[in-house]
Amino acid sequence: MRDFIPLRRSLAAGVLAVTLALSPALAVQPSEVLPDPAQETRARQISENLRCLVCQNQSIDDSNAELARELRVLVREQIKAGKTNSEVTDYLVSRYGDFILLKPPVNLRTAILWAAPFAILALAAVMVLGRARRRVAAPSVAPLSEEERRRLDEALETDTRAGPSA
Repeated sequence: MRDFIPLRRSLAAGVLAVTLALSPALAVQPSEVLPDPAQETRARQISENLRCLVCQNQSIDDSNAELARELRVLVREQIKAGKTNSEVTDYLVSRYGDFILLKPPVNLRTAILWAAPFAILALAAVMVLGRARRRVAAPSVAPLSEEERRRLDEALETDTRAGPSA
């Protein structure tokens, strides 16, 4: 019976992993799904490239937030109205800005989004190097004076004469 405990734990971990992996797919409610499979496929393609403005690191296709649901419905309404994928995306970008795109384009307006991580990394490197240079340049202990050196020598001599302590 004890031989089955690791097997049960592994099986439970596998079931949990599969459940968690599939849970984002459950964000789209059945009432949102378009009857035409081609239109639904287009809606999914568009939705998976749009950022949930509440969750910020999930697509609207993966998010359970109310705003994400409203955006999914909006995308499907635009597709039903005969808009192309780029027209739907352009409409949402005009309404919410480039931030709604999970992969914003590199342009003058989004340059800070693309440059900020590198600038922060460079700033951190400069700070670490500056701190290391200060640490090397400035000794943390002042040198001994002549009087201190003489007293240290005397103490060491006395300790040497006393012999090893057991």
